[in-house]
Amino acid sequence: MYLFLAPLLIGFTLNSASAFTTFYSHHFGDKAGRLLCTILRNVLGIPVWAIGYAMAAMAPSSQLVTSSLFSSVLAWLLMISGGAVIIIGLWSLRARAAAPSMHDMLVSHGLYAYIRHPLYSGMLLELAGLFAWVPTLPMLLACLLGVLWVLLQARLEELDLLQRLPSYREYMQRVPRFVPNFKRL
Repeated sequence: MYLFLAPLLIGFTLNSASAFTTFYSHHFGDKAGRLLCTILRNVLGIPVWAIGYAMAAMAPSSQLVTSSLFSSVLAWLLMISGGAVIIIGLWSLRARAAAPSMHDMLVSHGLYAYIRHPLYSGMLLELAGLFAWVPTLPMLLACLLGVLWVLLQARLEELDLLQRLPSYREYMQRVPRFVPNFKRL
């Protein structure tokens, strides 16, 4: 029943490579560091944790709450909203999203003018939607681990970005991490 934890945790660990761009670049050079980060995160990490979520969805378990039309619609709205936030965030980052490097520039336009981590905000919405769609114990555990990973990953990436982007410290003080400041909007 809990076999999904292995690919989920391995995938999260590999996906965390983007938080070590500075480390990889200093030890292996800019090009090799960028390539290593790209392979660990995009080629290995994301597909492996996605397999973990698929396994959690298929794990035999009774539902924790009864599904209804409302919960199904809510689930899809959350997952579509999260996906839209991620796509818009990726559009703002362009190549930096796939292959972070020591030569990146701070992106503070688009969604990044309102939240520092729109990709992770989108993922949090998707995780909520995923649990609403498959309300089982394995999926709850997978989604809670996903939330913990997002919180840790965002913090680790910020430590890396502080080293790579001198203006990131001021940006952190001005822009909230996951949820926009609606008063400011």
